[in-house]
Amino acid sequence: MSERQINLNIPTSSQYTLLGQRRFAPFFWTQFLGALNDNLFKTALITVLAYQALDWSTLDAGFLTNLIPGLFILPFVLFSATAGQLADKFEKSRLIRLIKLWELLIMVLAAGGWFMHSVWLLVLALVAMGVHSTLFGPVKYAYLPQQLDVQELTGGNGVVEMGTFVGILLGEIAGAVLVLHKPWGIHLVAATTLVLALLGCLAARAIPLTPASDPALRINWNPWSETLRNLRFSSHNRTVFLSLLGNSWFWFYGAILLAQFPVYARLHLHGDNSVFVLLLAVFSLGVGAGSLMCERLSGHKIEIGLVPFGAIGLSAFGLDLYFASQAFAHLQSFNALEPRGAAAVFDLWRFAAQSGSLRILCDCLLIGVAGGLYIVPLFALIQTRCDRAHLSRTIAGMNIMNALFMVAATVVAIGLLHAGLSIPQLFLVTALLNAVVTASIFALEPEFLVRFVAWLLLHSVHRLRGIDSGRIPKQGAAILVCDHVDCLDALVIGAVSARPIRFVMDRAIFERPLAASVFRGAKMIALAAGSASGNKACAEIAAALQAGDLVCIVPGAAWRGSGEVAAFKNGIAPLLGHSPAPLIPMALCGRRGGLLARSAELLVGLPIAAELATADVLHERLACLRDSWLRPADRAGAEAA
Repeated sequence: MSERQINLNIPTSSQYTLLGQRRFAPFFWTQFLGALNDNLFKTALITVLAYQALDWSTLDAGFLTNLIPGLFILPFVLFSATAGQLADKFEKSRLIRLIKLWELLIMVLAAGGWFMHSVWLLVLALVAMGVHSTLFGPVKYAYLPQQLDVQELTGGNGVVEMGTFVGILLGEIAGAVLVLHKPWGIHLVAATTLVLALLGCLAARAIPLTPASDPALRINWNPWSETLRNLRFSSHNRTVFLSLLGNSWFWFYGAILLAQFPVYARLHLHGDNSVFVLLLAVFSLGVGAGSLMCERLSGHKIEIGLVPFGAIGLSAFGLDLYFASQAFAHLQSFNALEPRGAAAVFDLWRFAAQSGSLRILCDCLLIGVAGGLYIVPLFALIQTRCDRAHLSRTIAGMNIMNALFMVAATVVAIGLLHAGLSIPQLFLVTALLNAVVTASIFALEPEFLVRFVAWLLLHSVHRLRGIDSGRIPKQGAAILVCDHVDCLDALVIGAVSARPIRFVMDRAIFERPLAASVFRGAKMIALAAGSASGNKACAEIAAALQAGDLVCIVPGAAWRGSGEVAAFKNGIAPLLGHSPAPLIPMALCGRRGGLLARSAELLVGLPIAAELATADVLHERLACLRDSWLRPADRAGAEAA
């Protein structure tokens, strides 16, 4: 039986090609225009109240500018649970069109508020826009896994996150600039928000049909009981629940950072409003860049090993932002000794010319990049590991957690600043807190760290490519049988698969000191053939297959230098013919030299139906895979591919 077909299974298209496809492009522009319009309207309202409060209301401007962000977040707490149920129950393209029509009606209401100088009509429109964003959030992230393949999810999420943060940035800049334009500021804002809402409606009309996930769902209109039920349901899947917490933590970190930028730019960088906009722009572009980098760094698959990488960046560059701020302040105090340096207020260009400014901007940029690397794989993991029929409700629960974490961030920041910390010291504390929180999450779910180590190995020491790796099933149970697996091989094989793999390993290795907790956390299964523990392991393997997992088993056959596959030991025999899951033979070739091996190839064979799987058939398939790799003609063909 021939196993000599060579196919590297590496997608030839990039995430940017999605922007030319109907299943993605209309949705992308719909969500981009929504984020842009949300932030343009909110920023314009805050700006006009901050600079022209007496012309609009007798209330204190500080009270209003703090009230408005809270009112915008309030609907996320009140209505996210209901929004998640609606997104699961109804067809998504029609639901999105109704939500965008709601946005258009809100902007008509807001236009009346602008022309009538009615603060409370504008506040009502703002709350309604919060409801709009609450309704759209669960649909936004549940739509992608229904329209994109698994290998496209990381890239698709990256483009969406990039679009979201660019939309936020452009909206905040446009809102602040347009509303203060004399004498037509409010007219420009009213017209622009109406046009953006109309364009969003038109874009939504092109979104393709996306069936309901759970059309028989009975809606629970009680937001509190539904929220608790969603969180309890999510907590049953520990990996998903910890990913939800990790996502909310990022919004806590970002809320503290971004809330300090205006005062930080004025008091610590001695800059005007343009310096604040520069900080915001650099951070947002960093998040967009990091989001887009995820697809390339992950190899077109869901790579949660990037999450610890991003977490390290959030702490490292957050720490350096503190030290960079201290160095900048020291330089400015030295320059202030000269007459020209006294009471200096920098615009954007003068700030950029100051010593130390580039370091601060680089830190803001790299914090954003780290945030993109952190958040995109988490979204992709939630979308693929969560029960598909419950995805929108899970996202809704996450939105509630995000809102609560952002409120907590405000409380923590106010408390620490009131206690006497400076803003750079607040950056320092937040970076240290990030290290503690993310390390705790990774300790509770070691799969993040295992994938991180694998990613580091395969992007530094090793060079790996999968040949016919598309034969590994994208969903459902399967038994992967490899001709040789040691601890490092498990990392290599796991890096090829877009799905997590439960490896079966020898109990003697599993129980080594210090290693057992790591192996147990990675959900490896210890097997000692011919013993009571062996029967227990077989039961655990059967349970994993019943749950739809991938299980990788080494038949005890080490590859010999001649290329011959050794005979099977007894460890795998009890499993053959006792599970309906197909068997996928694999051969790991070329990884010689242990840890310092420079390259490897994982050859994946054709699936073997469970009823046909015998030790002899497996032995023959593995020998064919190994033989095809050893033949010079086939090696040349693989290199050419």
